[in-house]
Amino acid sequence: MLNAFFKSLGQLGDRAILGALFWTILCAVLIFVATGWALWQGLAWAMVQYGGPLSDYAAWTGVLAAVATIIAFWFWWRVVAIAVLQLFADRIVIAVERKHYPEAAASARDLPIGPSIAMALRSLMRALLYNAIALPFALILLFTGVGAPMLFLAVNAVLVGRDLDEMVAARHPHLGGARASRTSRFVLGLVANLLLLVPLVNLLAPIIAAAMATHLFHQRAAGGKV
Repeated sequence: MLNAFFKSLGQLGDRAILGALFWTILCAVLIFVATGWALWQGLAWAMVQYGGPLSDYAAWTGVLAAVATIIAFWFWWRVVAIAVLQLFADRIVIAVERKHYPEAAASARDLPIGPSIAMALRSLMRALLYNAIALPFALILLFTGVGAPMLFLAVNAVLVGRDLDEMVAARHPHLGGARASRTSRFVLGLVANLLLLVPLVNLLAPIIAAAMATHLFHQRAAGGKV
């Protein structure tokens, strides 16, 4: 795991990986901007409908929408970033394989945009469903102080680990035996989620995690234990 992590860090300067990083961040930020705009429109409509003229509430509407967007960005960045990453994961996986695993790169299956979009949507739907199921339990654990955050960390570690493993395995259907165990997926997802909690590092975390998943997949394919 540590070897995969440091190899991934060492390849962050690759042009293909920088391109994937740019598009992942851009698309994720645009999603949050659109969310903020939708919140502002919804709040403005509600205040006009149940309050008075919009001019009386415009400032508060903007503030509330901005605060809600910032909170959503903090809590949902990992979910949105990993889902968006599915669209550009091929670039990262290809870059890592060409540098470190050329034989695997030569036999890999190109992933069309259709399956990539389907994977991204499945990832997003799973994240919404699992987090919604976890929410009532998190509310019960609020009094513990750390129970709720730990629960969401564990849930999202499971989700992210699965997504990362699937995005690499999709290019190598003939290497089904290299798929990660549940424990390996969880550890990978946990590392990714811990990186996603660190300001600024969380912008790089999806890319690092995808590169790590590629290294770990091919280490297993070669018979290594990870």
